Amino acid sequence: MPGVVLVNPPRFGDARGFFSESWNSKKMSEHGIDIDFVQDNHSVSAAVNTVRGLHFQSPPHAQAKLVRCGRGALFDVAVDVRKGSATFGQWVGYELTAENGLQLLIPAGFLHGFATRAPDTEIIYKCSDYYAPECDGAVRFDDLDIGIDWGLSGDAVLSEKDEKAQFMCDFDSPFTFEGPA
Repeated sequence: MPGVVLVNPPRFGDARGFFSESWNSKKMSEHGIDIDFVQDNHSVSAAVNTVRGLHFQSPPHAQAKLVRCGRGALFDVAVDVRKGSATFGQWVGYELTAENGLQLLIPAGFLHGFATRAPDTEIIYKCSDYYAPECDGAVRFDDLDIGIDWGLSGDAVLSEKDEKAQFMCDFDSPFTFEGPA
């Protein structure tokens, strides 16, 4: 999906473990990714099938995110909600695990959510803007109009916020596609 990038940073390992650069602004800029990340978040979900999302932060505090798994495993999802985008309403998802070291770069203008696959899963992510509660919002993770196959092994474990999230048909996206038509 245009704008969403699966990042696979190299790992250098030996008998002690591994080393990996999780972010290098200069190297990413060489690949056309120029994002000034200003906040790092660290989330732990105790139960398998914990779903967080689909979240967004609207302008003027919209956030791009770079998501990785520090421990455990998760299914990470981005949904395009940029008005005028050829992929509006479509989603993409990837398995991010502590073992595979993959990261998902999600630009502003996308809903973001994840489902845990292992107990005590840690999610670590960078944000391009600070959290602004007045800009915080959510769309239902199980909205049939989006149709995400979360691959849950049981009932979703949700926050009250996510249980009460709006449906896509009621969501007036504040994002506009700014790429070539």
